[in-house]
Amino acid sequence: MAFTLEIGKKAIGFDLPATDGNSYSLESFKDSKYLVVFFTCNHCPYVINSDEVTRRTAERFKPLGVEFVGINSNSKNTYEEDDFDHMVARMKEHQFPWKYLYDESQEIALAYGALRTPHFYVFNENRELVYTGRGVDSPRDASKITVNDLANALEELTSGKKISVPVTNPIGCNVKWDGKEKHWMPADACDLVW
Repeated sequence: MAFTLEIGKKAIGFDLPATDGNSYSLESFKDSKYLVVFFTCNHCPYVINSDEVTRRTAERFKPLGVEFVGINSNSKNTYEEDDFDHMVARMKEHQFPWKYLYDESQEIALAYGALRTPHFYVFNENRELVYTGRGVDSPRDASKITVNDLANALEELTSGKKISVPVTNPIGCNVKWDGKEKHWMPADACDLVW
């Protein structure tokens, strides 16, 4: 079995606290036609330097029924700045157009097979996975972006087309697993495509 959720599989349920003081489950987003679940964090330079591109993508597709949900699964014991208080502060400062959820137990990251931050999962109206992988081809240096794979997938999805590139390798820092060395990844967590 692949480590990362495979194309065609159903979205996995969650019930997690968010920075706005509420908790959200998969069911909380049932009124959204499409759903983008992405694993992110507070400290990673790949996240920080591509967040504004992600913001523009989220804002562009929101009128077409696309909802974005960010999940931070990083261990606060690896990077203290990935704790919940820093999440709240970050959302207050940047006002990102998505819910920001905290997966402190890391169960959801494991269930989805999150590899890196950021790592995107796009679900259709039946909550089946149609795209997984990177947002853009140069998240650490937005000035060098030549491809926005996430926007391309959402463009095709919202136009009723088949996703032409459904899987890419996420580019970023690995998820910080609790109790493990900061660069550790599960043995079966390899890149998605070669």
